[in-house]
Amino acid sequence: MINELKKDVRKFANPKKAKVYQKFFKTGKGEYGEGDIFLGLTAPQSRKIAIKYKDLSFDDVKKLLQSKIHEERVIALLILVHNFSSFAKAASFAEVATKAESEDKRKRIFDFYLKHTKYINNWDLVDLSTDKIVGQYLLDKSKDILFKLARSKSLWERRISIVATYQFIKDGRYQETLKISEMLLKDDHDLIHKAVGWMLREVGKECSQEVLEKFLKKDYQKMHRTTVRYAIERFPEKLRKEYLNGSRIPDRQ
Repeated sequence: MINELKKDVRKFANPKKAKVYQKFFKTGKGEYGEGDIFLGLTAPQSRKIAIKYKDLSFDDVKKLLQSKIHEERVIALLILVHNFSSFAKAASFAEVATKAESEDKRKRIFDFYLKHTKYINNWDLVDLSTDKIVGQYLLDKSKDILFKLARSKSLWERRISIVATYQFIKDGRYQETLKISEMLLKDDHDLIHKAVGWMLREVGKECSQEVLEKFLKKDYQKMHRTTVRYAIERFPEKLRKEYLNGSRIPDRQ
């Protein structure tokens, strides 16, 4: 089945788009995506293939995730996300035995995901999958693995640690996001600055504007400017300027 999948991938190949993607995802020498190969598929095309081959064996998903072709790794992750979600929904209404079986399948995907983070090696791969697998799985479990990932030397594992908390935010919880954000404030990579700012912005949107402002009042001068810009994106213009200019922050308490 994996050979048929790869044939379908190549049917959608678009050299012009591939060239654009190679530049956009920083695949040049010394860049974060160095050596990554694109064929030029769009996101809808990748999703269509993932659904078609959602019953791909676990061994073949592993081979796909290890591919040098970016879109094949995208499809592998989309298959995992689809199947993880299907098992989660089944467990919500199934009998006890089926719930246990579904939980085992979800754990297998979760464990597989964390074991193969070296192949989840660009920001889009992290962002399309980690909250839906890692975050969802950890909703009712210990979050210790996320703090371990936040201390990782791997850029992608650090991004996984913060983006995974998006699922918690959507569930109305923000403590883990704030703790991991604090850990990553001095990170030296732009992709972490953006991810932290994005998650902080979502805390303000989905949970509490007051909580976000309290965090910013305490830490914004230590934050990278990119993180601040992302975090305050939905603030009124006047307040945004006060943060960006480093001027007095009004007492919002």
